[in-house]
Amino acid sequence: MTLPPLPALREACTGLARKAAREIMRIYAGDLGERTKADKSPVTDADHAAEAIIVAGLRELTPGVAIVAEEEVAAGWTPVIGTGPFWLVDPLDGTKEFIKRNGEFTVNIALIEGGRPVLGVVHAPATDTLWRGIAGVGADKSERGSPFAAIATRTPPAAGLTAFASRSTAIYSDLDVWFRNNNLKIAERRQSGSSMKFCLIAEGKADIYPRFGPTSEWDTAAGQGVLEAAGGEVVTTDGATLRYGKPGFRNPHFIARSKAAR
Repeated sequence: MTLPPLPALREACTGLARKAAREIMRIYAGDLGERTKADKSPVTDADHAAEAIIVAGLRELTPGVAIVAEEEVAAGWTPVIGTGPFWLVDPLDGTKEFIKRNGEFTVNIALIEGGRPVLGVVHAPATDTLWRGIAGVGADKSERGSPFAAIATRTPPAAGLTAFASRSTAIYSDLDVWFRNNNLKIAERRQSGSSMKFCLIAEGKADIYPRFGPTSEWDTAAGQGVLEAAGGEVVTTDGATLRYGKPGFRNPHFIARSKAAR
């Protein structure tokens, strides 16, 4: 299957992410329509509205390419991805943070080829910040409609690493043990919801994010695409690159980091 060039897909996905973000913020200003899915996780009107926008746009953009979207999967519709490229979509990553109205939620769109994210687009609607990455090309960022500027991971300062943890799910005792066992010097700890953690490492504002809880592939693919394009990596606890298209689209534990934070 021949796809449009990745830069063209990046621009199209940028437009879809921004369109979905506008609808998310419209709902954010009023009744969220909060309810609970079968797996006991929360969902809102914004999750469904944003997903409808993105999925319709991707189907028009790349007819015949499978789209694995969180809410469609939750409703029981999971496409057969085969061996070709496929999209992973989380229309509102960080629904718990959205409900708390703390601004830490994102729109995630990723294109997977050969089990790897070759394109990642992450948009934070509350701050109108957008991060993008293309494998082997690089990553960039725009804030509030500003021109995109290149971003890259940093070399950690001598004082130690800045480590991220998930705001709603982190177990800090597990993280402390892992840091000690890996002889990592932590100078600062920060919390954030959603895939923003990947992107803040990608732009050199932090160094490492270990995740030892359950995640799905749509939670991580776009952020990994941005981080890898910016010079970072996302690996499992045995050091293998986190890959996509796994049974059930579930992830093992992983570490997102700049390569200098090993």
